[in-house]
Amino acid sequence: MSDLISSSDQLLSEGGRAILRALAGAIIPASEAHGVPGADDEAIFTDLMTSAGPTLQFIAEHLGILEELADDGGFLAASLDDKVRLAEQFRSAHPEAAALIVSLVCQCYYRDPRVLESLGTPPRPPFPEGYEIDQGDWSLLDPVRARGPIFRPVS
Repeated sequence: MSDLISSSDQLLSEGGRAILRALAGAIIPASEAHGVPGADDEAIFTDLMTSAGPTLQFIAEHLGILEELADDGGFLAASLDDKVRLAEQFRSAHPEAAALIVSLVCQCYYRDPRVLESLGTPPRPPFPEGYEIDQGDWSLLDPVRARGPIFRPVS
């Protein structure tokens, strides 16, 4: 186990990890129709924990708030519909924390090879093979070129 993952384990309790994992699964649930896992998949969640890095403390502080919004059984015992409802309440009350969590979940989900393959994208970095890019109309840059430099030269 890497130092980053082991240090992130210390920032988030086992219950906090379970809540974050359930929240990730509520944000992007698995789809049998498309043959893709949910964001609560083990590989995707491990990537999320690694990617959270220094923001994990901020996330950990806000997961308790999400748990407080839940009824008697807590967030983990709620149905998927209730988890989505609770997540919406959390997003309304704490938009900065919710945006961070959603961003992390989406980043980690959409770089998973299984998800990329389901989208018809090869699971590889764009380089060295690169991608074909249609040539645009370069004449659109003529006004910019005609303007000349807009900076002051350094002496």
